Amino acid sequence: MFSSPWWLPGGHLQTIYASLRRPPRVRLERERWETPDGDFIDVDFAGDPAAARRLVLFHGLEGSSDSHYARAIAAHAGARGWRIAIAHFRGCSDEPNRMPRAYHSGDTDEIDWIVRKVGAPLCAAGISLGGNALLKWLGERGDEARALVRRAAAVSAPIDLSAAGHALDRGINRLLYTRHFLSTLKPKSLAKLERFPGLYDGAAVRAARGFRDFDNVVTAPLHGFRDVDHYWSAASSGPYLEHIRVPTLLINARNDPFLPEHALLAAARKAAADVVLEFPRTGGHAGFLTGPFPGRPWLPQRLLEFLEP
Repeated sequence: MFSSPWWLPGGHLQTIYASLRRPPRVRLERERWETPDGDFIDVDFAGDPAAARRLVLFHGLEGSSDSHYARAIAAHAGARGWRIAIAHFRGCSDEPNRMPRAYHSGDTDEIDWIVRKVGAPLCAAGISLGGNALLKWLGERGDEARALVRRAAAVSAPIDLSAAGHALDRGINRLLYTRHFLSTLKPKSLAKLERFPGLYDGAAVRAARGFRDFDNVVTAPLHGFRDVDHYWSAASSGPYLEHIRVPTLLINARNDPFLPEHALLAAARKAAADVVLEFPRTGGHAGFLTGPFPGRPWLPQRLLEFLEP
């Protein structure tokens, strides 16, 4: 079981320090895929195209192939002979997507299309938002997913979106994390509004100070949800964990600032036997650094150990 080093105490430091480290860049080859609804996504590939073992990685909120965890996983996977595809959600590859819709935490139709486009057999992994969407897809598809995905893993997934949203909108979390995410989400949304007038209330977007505000005015109506509560409830992966039939690793630190420990344990209590739960005491949100200063990523090795059998 993972344990953070003595020199990196607390969930906030374990989260922020890991996000500031920049693992070595991996040579990536980008492909643009046209979606069935006339939009596009960009997928970055690394590793030997002829490799027998293939992994598709879904990033977190406002993440990309340049996120610290994506770079670390891509480097480790390539060194172990894997071909990795890092799929960008719409609008996350430095170019606005064409359609009014964007992406969200329960975007399982997009997960399904990407998995089928990459092609079986493969393994799948998701970090944070991408982990929640992947888990929900696995639970929705049940036995059907076994024909597409051999093994899967999710890391720091906000499996109870309501609990995560409330946690991120309070106190220091709001200053450290929510403000950071909104600094890109709001400009993107306002730029989209210029292209699609009347899509939502621009003044309300500018006034949003938390995820509840933003998801209520943008994410929920943009993707067919009644309001933020409907979105958070319907998109949470927790209720779907009991229906997963693919061997799946779920790693969430108990001190993750994004999801309180009590909510994590409650949401995971009915997980299926195929779901391996690893909830270390430390690690922060998508942090999981180990070893002497300045530390090294622990996560890529653990993921590949689970996915390789």
